[in-house]
Amino acid sequence: MKKVLLIPLLMMSLNAMAQNVMTPELLWKLGRVTPLGISKDGKNIVYKVTTPSVQENKSDTKFYTLPVNGGNPTEVKDTKDLLKDKNSSPDGKHIVYNEEVKIEKVHGKDFYPELEKSDVQIYDGLNYRHWDTWNEGKYNHVFYKENKEGAVGIDILKGENFDSPQKPFGGDEDYIWSPDSKSILYVSKKKAGTEYAVSTNTNIFEYNLETGKTINRTEENLGYDTAPQFSPTGNLTWLQMKRDGYEADKNDLIVSFKGMKMNLTANWDGTVDHFIWSTDGKKIYFVAPIDGTKQLFEVNFPGLTKIAINVRQITTGEFDVNDLVGFSGDNIIVTRTDMNHAAEIFSYNLKKNTWKQVSNVNTATYNSLALSKTERRYVTTTDGKKMLVWVVLPPNFDASKKYPTLLYCQGGPQSPLTQFYSYRWNLQLMAANGYIVVAPNRRGMQGHGVAWNEQISKDWGGQVIQDYLSAIDDVAKEKYVDATRLGCVGASYGGYSVFYLAGIHNNRFKTFIAHDGIFNTQSMFGTTEEVFFTNWDFGGAYWEKDNAVAQKAYTTFNPMTMVEKWNTPILIIQGGKDFRVPTGQGQEAFQAAQLRGIKSRFLYFPEENHWVLKPQNAQIWQGEFFKWLKETL
Repeated sequence: MKKVLLIPLLMMSLNAMAQNVMTPELLWKLGRVTPLGISKDGKNIVYKVTTPSVQENKSDTKFYTLPVNGGNPTEVKDTKDLLKDKNSSPDGKHIVYNEEVKIEKVHGKDFYPELEKSDVQIYDGLNYRHWDTWNEGKYNHVFYKENKEGAVGIDILKGENFDSPQKPFGGDEDYIWSPDSKSILYVSKKKAGTEYAVSTNTNIFEYNLETGKTINRTEENLGYDTAPQFSPTGNLTWLQMKRDGYEADKNDLIVSFKGMKMNLTANWDGTVDHFIWSTDGKKIYFVAPIDGTKQLFEVNFPGLTKIAINVRQITTGEFDVNDLVGFSGDNIIVTRTDMNHAAEIFSYNLKKNTWKQVSNVNTATYNSLALSKTERRYVTTTDGKKMLVWVVLPPNFDASKKYPTLLYCQGGPQSPLTQFYSYRWNLQLMAANGYIVVAPNRRGMQGHGVAWNEQISKDWGGQVIQDYLSAIDDVAKEKYVDATRLGCVGASYGGYSVFYLAGIHNNRFKTFIAHDGIFNTQSMFGTTEEVFFTNWDFGGAYWEKDNAVAQKAYTTFNPMTMVEKWNTPILIIQGGKDFRVPTGQGQEAFQAAQLRGIKSRFLYFPEENHWVLKPQNAQIWQGEFFKWLKETL
């Protein structure tokens, strides 16, 4: 009798386990994997795992090694002796590092030392704040010193009011040693104040240790020059965007050799994310978005031979290749994500074309969950193009039922919508709460050719908006979609999309959620910190009355001008330290909705920037997000 009873009990237990789905609490218990490199002996992958603690409102980081072929991880306290020190010169004589240096007077007490209790800030140009931080006259500078105890550092940008590493996201990848240890190469945008705010012209500079002189290695290029690396044979390589002011320009691979600069991806219709040289110096492997995913590519380096340059996609599948860690024999070590799984470390065999998952930080958690199903769908747009639309179905999806459905509007506006895994805009979590998610690769997305990506510039309220409507209208025809319960959600440009659609949706949607979205293009131009962005995407300034393209951005394509047509509940979320899409954008939208008598809510995070990074704030974000949907959808 006991054996007979055990079978149904076991089945009930397994069934209960299979019905578990992702929750906000579980999402913020996942370990976040960051690879640090391959150990000096080539035997292990070194990585860290950061795990948030909602209770303590902070994250804990631990370091591990893992055999390159897989196995059990070993926790280590210090990774210094495991990895090659990239900051040490190749000859071992010097160390390079960076520090913040006070260069300019900004505070009242800088100018009036006797008034040290004043809190005034004084600026003569723009770039007075950036991303989420006010400019206090301090700049990142690169230093070097002898590799011995007590050595004094030398500032190679002494007295310059420029940053290297670049702010806000640059790190030690922004400076490298030359192979002969005689020079330090670094990335910097050597512009200040207003000139800085309207330009994307970073360059790669080379500082000679012996002479103390600096030369500009990329002076002829007017756009971004970033990510310098030397090939195994000593050729300087970097990523280049051509046009000044265009932050989402095509990113090409450039190799400098024999006095020439060769663009390896000039004739390839795509854009490079990041790259790594093969160990023999004959190929470059790189990651790029393609058709709703991020995949691994290779391009050969022909040098002075007549061999044709050939860009080739190596991997395919419904996943994103992310970090490029290094090589182990015939294998390249990377990280991978998909919409159901956070990043883990994988090994890809370049000869056999086979994958192996190496780390399993979150595998047990995912094995206990019923996962969402992601489907590709190709929709015909209003101008006759084929558009990829990701459709994410709830776990244990039943086609005989009807589900409320969300149109997800991606930000950027020119960032790819791939098999990403977010800890806020998590499509798996939305699906786990019983919603179908429709995520279109609308105009402006990378991975569908340069022309598709560029079309959105200066046309924010044009074809891209019709792409959104084409996607939701097509999926809403399915019997399993409850067309009376459609919602629309998004952040940044996705938030702009929500505000814009709220004025033209013709009662398609029952609710809206906008996070850090652009509501008023005119005040956005007047307050955002990187003016090159609005200059390029809006086509100019609002006072240029003879500029028809710009005027369209501030009138026809301005969500504020259509508020009289708003008639649908809207949740508006805003970060107080978001200087990219400043606080007034959310305030203006909420005030308009309230004064028009529309059900609305304002979720304000005074200490968060364009993102929500603190664990407890993130839990509230998720809680309010789904509470609003339950109330209004």
